[in-house]
Amino acid sequence: MSQISSLPHAPVLGAAFMVGAGITFAITNILTPIITYQMGVPSTAVVFWQYVIATLFALPLIQRIGISKLRTRHPYWHETRALLSALGVQFFAFGFALGVPVWQMVALSMTGPFFILIGATLFLGERLTVQRLGATITGFVGAVMVSQIGTEQFTLASLLPVLAALCWGSVSVITRYLSRDEEPESLTLYMLVLITPNHFLIGLLVGIAVAVLPTGALPAGLATGFDFQLPLGDPLMLIVLLGLVTAGAQYFLSFAYKVADATYLQPFDDLKLPLNTLLGWVVLSQVPAIWFWPGALLILGASSFILWSERRATPGRLQMA
Repeated sequence: MSQISSLPHAPVLGAAFMVGAGITFAITNILTPIITYQMGVPSTAVVFWQYVIATLFALPLIQRIGISKLRTRHPYWHETRALLSALGVQFFAFGFALGVPVWQMVALSMTGPFFILIGATLFLGERLTVQRLGATITGFVGAVMVSQIGTEQFTLASLLPVLAALCWGSVSVITRYLSRDEEPESLTLYMLVLITPNHFLIGLLVGIAVAVLPTGALPAGLATGFDFQLPLGDPLMLIVLLGLVTAGAQYFLSFAYKVADATYLQPFDDLKLPLNTLLGWVVLSQVPAIWFWPGALLILGASSFILWSERRATPGRLQMA
């Protein structure tokens, strides 16, 4: 254990770092719709340059971990994990580009633990209890309420944060598999090194699709493709800020899990929902729908129960996605 994690005030520091991560992630969720939805920059371009810049700012963290941690027996699983993580970010940013409000995006992205539970049961052979099944059903009921399925307000774009949660949940399942014989530092390093090239790959595939598919075959937000040119003017400044804040969030998370236990930190991570909702309300004038509140409570309660039961069953294990 490191010196800082053995200090009496380490839990307080961990909580402060986790709140800092929540605030910085909330800022990214405000900047992304401004750049994509309001300024019209394609989400694929925004995400690519966001992670190029974030990786540059994260170079000290990569150096601290050390390139020697790249030794692995599972290179293909590491690449699959990075690709799924990048796809999740792309789905999430595309949702913002199509105008899905922040409160809906963040609440629906919190369905991730349910996909983790399903994936761990199907692919890792872990036991599914009645309580966990009930929590999963409860969480999806909350997701239906937040997405407003069956109402005039529902659009297919509302499913994008759920697709992002599916990708990120799959990342966590792969992480759980790899953590059986891989060090946490290796998992972190591979993600830092591989995620930006995978964003490049996704942008390249979108560009190819635009070139070969007939006009109108792709959704409106992807129809312009991605030419890998860095935007100029105000969008450029905001993208640089977005990359800096993204790197800052990763540092906050790294420090938080270094000094405090994941179970202790979970309630502070759950603050992301009210933080994002408040910022979206104040900055973007996005007022949550009436069904958001009960639906969000169901998602929050059910996901918290699943995470609590998972960590009680496997104490001390840190899963890094």
